[in-house]
Amino acid sequence: MQDDIPEVTLEITTAQVVHVIFQAREGDLAAEELRAFIAGLNVDEKAHLTAIAWVGRGAFEPEEYREAVGTAYSEATTPTEDYLMGMPHLAENLEAGLEALGIDVSGEQEDFL
Repeated sequence: MQDDIPEVTLEITTAQVVHVIFQAREGDLAAEELRAFIAGLNVDEKAHLTAIAWVGRGAFEPEEYREAVGTAYSEATTPTEDYLMGMPHLAENLEAGLEALGIDVSGEQEDFL
């Protein structure tokens, strides 16, 4: 992990995040599966997935991750799958968020290749 970023505890597995990234890259081909996958996550997993995307798009700094998670809980007014699937560049935001948080997912990515 990077020295200036506090250690982050995710309430979603990195494999789940990578799964969303790969499905989001498939676009319309995997949209129904992606929607069902996100809908099937629990409340904590949805909040953390949203927070990772927000860090990745620059809405929160990596050191504000806990705040981003709190905001994701409090501002969840629409189904998470609708919100995230409507986010431009979801896969890139999630990748950038994981990278900004210093989380290595290279092992999980190999499982999808």
